[in-house]
Amino acid sequence: MDPLGAPSQFVDVDTLPSWGNSCEDQLNASDSAAETYQEETLRSPFLYNKDINGKVVLWKGDVALLNCTAIVNTSNESLTDKNPVSDSIFMLAGPDLKEDLQKLRGCRTGEAKLTKGFNLAARFIIHTVGPKYKSRYRTAAESSLYSCYRNVLQLAKEQSMSSVGFCVINSAKRGYPLEDATHIALRTVRRFLEIHGETIEKVVFAVSELEEATYRKLLPLYFPRSLKEESHSLPYLPADIGNAEGEPVVPERQIRISEKPGAPEDNQEEEDEGLGVDLSFIGSHAFARMEGDIDKQRRLILQGQLSEAALQKQHQRNYNRWLCQARSEDLSDIASLKALYQTGVDNCGRTVMVVVGRNIPVTLIDMDKALLYFIHVMDHIAVKEYVLVYFHTLTSEYNHLDSDFLKKLYDVVDIKYKRNLKAVYFVHPTFRSKQ
Repeated sequence: MDPLGAPSQFVDVDTLPSWGNSCEDQLNASDSAAETYQEETLRSPFLYNKDINGKVVLWKGDVALLNCTAIVNTSNESLTDKNPVSDSIFMLAGPDLKEDLQKLRGCRTGEAKLTKGFNLAARFIIHTVGPKYKSRYRTAAESSLYSCYRNVLQLAKEQSMSSVGFCVINSAKRGYPLEDATHIALRTVRRFLEIHGETIEKVVFAVSELEEATYRKLLPLYFPRSLKEESHSLPYLPADIGNAEGEPVVPERQIRISEKPGAPEDNQEEEDEGLGVDLSFIGSHAFARMEGDIDKQRRLILQGQLSEAALQKQHQRNYNRWLCQARSEDLSDIASLKALYQTGVDNCGRTVMVVVGRNIPVTLIDMDKALLYFIHVMDHIAVKEYVLVYFHTLTSEYNHLDSDFLKKLYDVVDIKYKRNLKAVYFVHPTFRSKQ
């Protein structure tokens, strides 16, 4: 209700029934019989999960009318697309939105950018650009569409948003087949909620009448509402269900790392034991062992200024301050550079993190924000063993990190970064490899 008592046109997401509550009585009635049956059958990769289902809403209506933390607008690279979703958002948000969008200077395909909601009930609008679909470039289109959904959710997580209203990002104008796109949308959201479900309370899929039937048909595959529905949906899952985050998997593009590329295959069993077997060939100096300035630390201890335990506590407090700032800061501009990302695991099951040198415009970005982004991404990665791969290809003098930044990075990061880093690979094409 507005102040004058007239009914509001906006819809509060908390009043909408969740996917888990739809047909609940009918589904629960068959659950007891399905439990016994399910024990002896193959489980779906998307397990029945009542908590996750409670966070998902399918709603037929205009996304611009949702009263939630943020809604999603699908547009083109210049953020000036004319489509029913954008037209409705612009009309209800008012003229200030257009002025705010000009400051963003466009948005690349797969990216997500944030503006205020202005006159909308939603506090924010997350703008993203879906791919143009061509069958011969299907893999690229799938990856880009996945990036749209993933980056929207990641931005929502970084901004501590409790609810997000998704429109159907693949607009008809861009030619993406609705059913294929819906598979990507649903599995990406499902995987995100599995990993980061505690950070978000509601995800609403706002669909039109034409889109509703497809979503109702495919939602049980990724969000089964009972054990029986999970079992019945399993045969209808597509062959490619993505990786652990829902990202499309292209086997020929996966990075494969062996411990010692030049070693004979006969020694493979020994190699599988890991790099930790013999590190003597690396060197025993402080840099190779990734230690700090030992002489300085010992001098301070001898002078009675700092004990070793005090040094560790002081370092931990300093790192925690950086981590808190990283979690609260808007780092979307650094994230959009795609300079640091995770790309699977190596032969020893260790997470592989990739750093792309040419995507780091050192002279054009705030390097303190770059450090914050590194901490934001790596804090949960560094809790277990990991590997870094740095690609130096096509870099120039504008991409070279100076020694002061590297020293600051080394001084700031937590001890777990150094303890769990098991290998660093520096990839740079030589004249021989270019031939």
